[in-house]
Amino acid sequence: MGEKRFALLIDSDNVSSKYIDGILDELTEYGEATYRRIYGDFTNQRNAKWSELLLEKSITPIQQFSNTSGKNATDSALIIDAMDLLYTNNMDGFCIVSSDSDFTRLASRLRESGKTVIGMGEKKTPSSFRAACTVFTELENLLAADEEKVVSPKDAIEKDIINIITKNENSGKITGLGEIGSKLQIKYPDFDIRNYGYSQLSKFLADMPQLVVDKTISGFTVSLKEQEDSEDSVIHDIRKIVEKNGKNGIALVTLGQEIRKVHPNFNVKVYGYSQLYRFVGSIPGFVLKGEKANRRVVAKTDA
Repeated sequence: MGEKRFALLIDSDNVSSKYIDGILDELTEYGEATYRRIYGDFTNQRNAKWSELLLEKSITPIQQFSNTSGKNATDSALIIDAMDLLYTNNMDGFCIVSSDSDFTRLASRLRESGKTVIGMGEKKTPSSFRAACTVFTELENLLAADEEKVVSPKDAIEKDIINIITKNENSGKITGLGEIGSKLQIKYPDFDIRNYGYSQLSKFLADMPQLVVDKTISGFTVSLKEQEDSEDSVIHDIRKIVEKNGKNGIALVTLGQEIRKVHPNFNVKVYGYSQLYRFVGSIPGFVLKGEKANRRVVAKTDA
C-alpha cells in the first residue's frame, strides 16, 4: 500500500496505558506501526493495565525486572532495540513514547540517520527530548475523555475519516479515496466493507451523512459536507441548553449529547476545533470548571 513503516517503542515507566488508543491513532497519520514493543517490568502491579492491553493491541512486551537494574534497564533495552532496527530493518521511522529526557540522544541519532522520529510524551516532557524529535505530540492532546462515546463501529470509522479529511484540509491537501482505504486498513486490520453490506468503498462513504464523494478523472475524492447549521445557530442553542440548567451548569459530556439532539450532524472539527471543550470555551459568557471527564459548563455571572 506504500505506507511508511514505523517502529513503535513505548517506555511503560513513563507512559500510562490510557493513552494507547490515541498513540496508535496518531501514528496512522504517518505510516504503519509494523514493529510494536513496550519495555518495563510487567510483574509489577503498576503495569497491570498495560498487560491487559498488549495482546489486544498486538504489542510485544520486553520484560525488564525492576528488582535487578531498575529503570535504567528499561531505557537500555529500548535504546538497543532501536539501534538494532536502525541497522538491520528497513524502517522509515521511529515513534518513541516516553516523557523521559534519557531518550534525547537516541532521537537525535535516529534523525541524523535520515529517519523520521515521532516523539510522544506528557506535558512534563523536557524540551531537550522534544527538540530532538522530528515531530513531538503531547499525549494529553490525544485524549478525548470529554467527548461522548462512539456508539457503533461505523460511527467510529466515520469519525476517523473526518479526522483524516480535516488534517488534510488544514494542510491544503485533497483527500483521495485510496488514502482513506489505506489508513482504515492500518487502524482496523479486519476492516471489510462487505461486513456493512457494500461492495465498493466509494458507496460506503457516500452513504455517510457528513461526507461527500466526488468522481474525478484520476479517481475519487472525499470531502466534508457543508454544514447545514451555521455556527451562530449552534452557539445559540448551546446557550439555551446551558442557561436552562441554571447556576450549576451542565456536564460537558451531557452538553455534547444535548447538542446532537438538536443538530444531529454537529462536529466541532467543522468549526476549526479538535475537541468540544475548546469550542465551548471559545463562546463568550461561559466558564469551564473541572478537569477532563469531569468538566462542566457554567454561565458567567456579574457577581
